[in-house]
Amino acid sequence: MSAAVLPDFLPPELALALAGAERHETSCQSARMVWHAWGSVAAPTLVLLHGGSGSWTHWVRVIAPLRDAGWRVLVPDLPGFGDSDLPLGCSDVDDLPAHLHAGLQQLQGAGLCAGPVSVAGFSFGGMAGALWLAEHPQDAAQLVLVGAPGMGLASPDRTPLKGWRHLQSPVAREEVHRHNLLALMLQAPEALDDLALRLHSANVQRDRMPRRRLSSTDIVARVLPQVKARVSAIFGEHDALYRGRLSELAAALPLMASRWGCWQVVPGAGHWVQYEAAALFNAALLEALSPEPKI
Repeated sequence: MSAAVLPDFLPPELALALAGAERHETSCQSARMVWHAWGSVAAPTLVLLHGGSGSWTHWVRVIAPLRDAGWRVLVPDLPGFGDSDLPLGCSDVDDLPAHLHAGLQQLQGAGLCAGPVSVAGFSFGGMAGALWLAEHPQDAAQLVLVGAPGMGLASPDRTPLKGWRHLQSPVAREEVHRHNLLALMLQAPEALDDLALRLHSANVQRDRMPRRRLSSTDIVARVLPQVKARVSAIFGEHDALYRGRLSELAAALPLMASRWGCWQVVPGAGHWVQYEAAALFNAALLEALSPEPKI
């Protein structure tokens, strides 16, 4: 274990709230996976899985409140993202379950968390969580899908994302990042603050798994019946992945899961709901993780 190094551009109050973060490394197939951790090792464990082209910082605004609510919060950089290695031959989400399972086993074996854990997965991380727990159902008691694709219900009415790697000008790259954040991640223009832009810019530069394709399939819908954990879902009202189809998803998800928990929509928020509406999202997540959800 070592002290985690936080991004130097975090606002002072957020840096203070996240102080004391631990950095842990696990290994699978000769690839190193980096985890950030907060909270007491004796507390129930919540694993947060970030989205595509992201890192642990996709959860930066909700970690401290979840820790303060009594959780041991573990947030890995998924293989191929952030500080974690890209394993040989790893090209999409279906290659990740072995690494998540091995990592959790190593952390539990070192006394760094208790099990079974709860898992919340955002977007690509929701796909990873579903595939992980379908293959290793003993690892977690609960799964919360946050804006997860892979349901076979993609919206045809999406604003195309723009490429940026070919651009040499920092100003031109920033313009593309702003476009992409509003096209996919955030609903309200005012939610695209300096922190969101800097987090996104730092994350996409470290994405080493660029040709992912399974998010446009129904892979999550197909594996959810194999997940023994209780499954709940939280989506932003204006999630760009499901524009015009959120009601269909709300009806379909309880039929996909073998153990259904609850469905919650965060009003006014887009895809990156835990950033854009952090307080509302935290309340929804804690409700979903409660022993008997009321919704």
